Amino acid sequence: MKILKILITAAVMLFGLACKEVKQKEQSEKTIEMELISSDNYTTFKVSDHVELYKVTFSNQYKMEISGHLFIPKNLDRKVKHPAIIVGHPMGAVKEQSADVYASNMADRGFITLAIDLSFWGESAGEPRNAVAPDIYAEDFSAAVDFLGTRSFVDREKIGIIGVCGSGSFVISAAKIDPRMKAIATVSMYDMGAANRNALNHSQTLEQRKLIIADAAQQRYIEFIGGETKYTSGTVHQLDENTHPIQREFFDFYRSPRGEYTPKGGSPETTTHPTLSSNTKFMNFYPFNDIETISPRPMLFITGDQAHSKEFSEDAYKRAAEPKELYYIKAAGHVDLYDKTDLIPFDKLESFFKAHLK
Repeated sequence: MKILKILITAAVMLFGLACKEVKQKEQSEKTIEMELISSDNYTTFKVSDHVELYKVTFSNQYKMEISGHLFIPKNLDRKVKHPAIIVGHPMGAVKEQSADVYASNMADRGFITLAIDLSFWGESAGEPRNAVAPDIYAEDFSAAVDFLGTRSFVDREKIGIIGVCGSGSFVISAAKIDPRMKAIATVSMYDMGAANRNALNHSQTLEQRKLIIADAAQQRYIEFIGGETKYTSGTVHQLDENTHPIQREFFDFYRSPRGEYTPKGGSPETTTHPTLSSNTKFMNFYPFNDIETISPRPMLFITGDQAHSKEFSEDAYKRAAEPKELYYIKAAGHVDLYDKTDLIPFDKLESFFKAHLK
């Protein structure tokens, strides 16, 4: 009788586990979508004939829908698990701008890759549009790991990540508390916290910072009672004789056929511009604090030797623990590494991820 009770109990437990697995599978199929699409409608990147492109959606931990482009090599055996790489776009951009360039080229080299829109940007959820929320941005990368790590053809122990420009600081923030990110690379990184607190080369005074914070705080009253949303920073829409060289660099990408892209439901007038009232969230963002805790996972910092932003990669490299590498691209500026495939060191990225996602 005792043996019979044990057998019955075991059978009930197995039945419960089976039901749970079915429920989880149904939930996964219900909340995650994959749609094979053509890259012909996009103008800022090219996809090799050897790669398939899928539009995907999945939820982050806050039940916000994240949109992404999943690139899969056509000759990949989907019955076997493979390494994968997540790619984040520059701050104020969308996945079609730069992130897809990296994702498509790395897929052409044999990797499964996923370029995502951060929450509040592009096709991902979040209101108001263009809001700044660095903690949620970091969460989006962890959600991308959730997505990839539950694909039957992805090895969840071999997931790497690339952050371009502002996303470089977001992926570092994410990797500090998500050990599932096994190898981290940044390109033309901006520390969005330091950039907003101090400006480039620490050129902003404390008094100037306080004025920015005060303006943003007053704007909250206006928006709270239904007033007009204001936007800040981002890329200028016209050039004149007084336009700063750095703004000209961004203009050449974001306001020209080279990289201009307005996501569905967006407006050309607001692309790249965060909301004024939320942008001060970056003042409390310190992604490089505790960066050494990412070790022993490897970190690769790539920057142009002429980049106005190289101070951030150099700072992160100095603070990080081994294994780490700071890699300079000769004669390259900051925006050059957004899309200029003759300058982007894809060979270096390929060797880095093949060595550390094996």
